[in-house]
Amino acid sequence: MIITVTLNPALDKTARVDRVRTNALNRLRDVTLDAGGKGVNVSAMIRSLGGGSIAVGFSGGGAGEELQSLIAKKELKYDFVRIAAITRTNLKVVADDGALTEFNEPGPQIHPDEWRELEQKISGYGTKGNTVVLSGSLPAGLGKDVYKKLSAMLRRAGAAVFLDADGEALKCALDSGPEEVPDYIKPNQYELLQYFGIPDDEGVTEAKLAELCRTLIGRGIKLAALSRGKAGAIFVNREGVWRAPALPVPVRSTVGAGDSMTGALVYGFEQGLPEEQCFALAMAASAGACTTEGTNPPPRALVDTLLAQTIIEKIL
Repeated sequence: MIITVTLNPALDKTARVDRVRTNALNRLRDVTLDAGGKGVNVSAMIRSLGGGSIAVGFSGGGAGEELQSLIAKKELKYDFVRIAAITRTNLKVVADDGALTEFNEPGPQIHPDEWRELEQKISGYGTKGNTVVLSGSLPAGLGKDVYKKLSAMLRRAGAAVFLDADGEALKCALDSGPEEVPDYIKPNQYELLQYFGIPDDEGVTEAKLAELCRTLIGRGIKLAALSRGKAGAIFVNREGVWRAPALPVPVRSTVGAGDSMTGALVYGFEQGLPEEQCFALAMAASAGACTTEGTNPPPRALVDTLLAQTIIEKIL
């Protein structure tokens, strides 16, 4: 069973403009409202591929009720803890040239008793054979070491852990011991370089990125899936390094593309697909997500079409 954990979910409002103008009026069009948060997006992608999961997280206030209603409309199973504070709302503005500008609220304040309730819920799902996806930003009231602690707890219980986080939350989790680090991670290029203290990605080669990922594999990570935007992705595990060029698709919005990659990888793992097939499915799902509006995942038929065009090449 796949469990997705979203500690800081949101109502995602997505809108389009011809271009974003600073110090000027921007008139929005094609405004949509959707259930957001990285784990929720992962669950939606898994559902689109024909799999199942349970989305776990916090929800509060009227926005939280709307969030759960939208999740239910997606036909996703969920198990949320209600909190006193109000779930955040994020605004994502997509220009006609595909440029994305995001305005994300910080999120609600989580009280200790609310966290204990959710932590117990997550612990209950942490059994052998389950995969728990930990992803996204952290709301106020939770320490930067939350993912580190959850990963250690879940790994000890026999569950597999997939982490998609950034900044201090990612650093804390990766700096754990080999029996506590996540099994799988999906940083983007900026997040990987930030973790290693490399300030600028100019001149950083594919070989260097692969070397950095292999350093993480040496610390106990089983797979590092590195998304690189227009440059595609590389996948690194103990057996080697694979390159995957980006697929040429008409880009409507890149919102949720990384989450679709995560969802497809976890779905492929659960289905027992060979590794290279999992990587290809992830690339097809991510590319398909770029063609949809808002945070909607691509339909399975589109993913299958793109899958036939995907190239996975082992380079090391």
